[in-house]
Formats: sequence, structure tokens, C-alpha cells
Amino acid sequence: MLSSFQSELQNIFSSYPVTAYNKEFDLGFLKSRGFTFPKESPCPMKAATPVLKLGYSTRYHTYKWPKIQEAWDYLFSDQEYYEAHRAYDDALHEAQIVYKLYQMGK
Repeated sequence: MLSSFQSELQNIFSSYPVTAYNKEFDLGFLKSRGFTFPKESPCPMKAATPVLKLGYSTRYHTYKWPKIQEAWDYLFSDQEYYEAHRAYDDALHEAQIVYKLYQMGK
């Protein structure tokens, strides 16, 4: 099924900047199926990590990577949201997280 859309999707991935929350996982899946991403943007999850500063790990010398819900609750504390784990809903809210981080200079 994916192969029937491969050319169309690759044209989109080649034309626009691409990212995803936990980009290494999502893009890794697609890269293993032959897609390339010449215009990758930073990973929002990793960009949010030093902003939220959740659970510092002395073992890894970094903060915990925030879940989408944690990032939303921190960045939009005045707006209720419960992650639905549905593609459109996730994409919409993740885009808002990306834009907020961009506004913060992150």
C-alpha cells in the first residue's frame, strides 16, 4: 500500500522541511522503506527537552525527553488537551508545539 504513494510522498518530502515529534523514530521508519528527507528540521521533542527540564539523568547527563502531553501541558498550560494518538490530531497539536518553540527561539 505504501509503495503506491511512494513517488507522491517523496515529492512532498523533497519539497518541504520535514520533522516529527521523536523524529528519529518516525523518519527512521520511512527511511528504512527508501524515503529521503533533504530538508529535515530539528526534532521538536529534543528541542523541548532543555526547555521543560524534566527528570535530569546523571547517567545520560541530560533531561528526560518529554512526551507530547508533557510538552503541551508546559507550553500551553491554559489550554486543556488530551493526546488522542490519531494522526490528524497529533499533527495539529505537534505543529502548535513546534510553532511555540520557534516563537521561543528554540
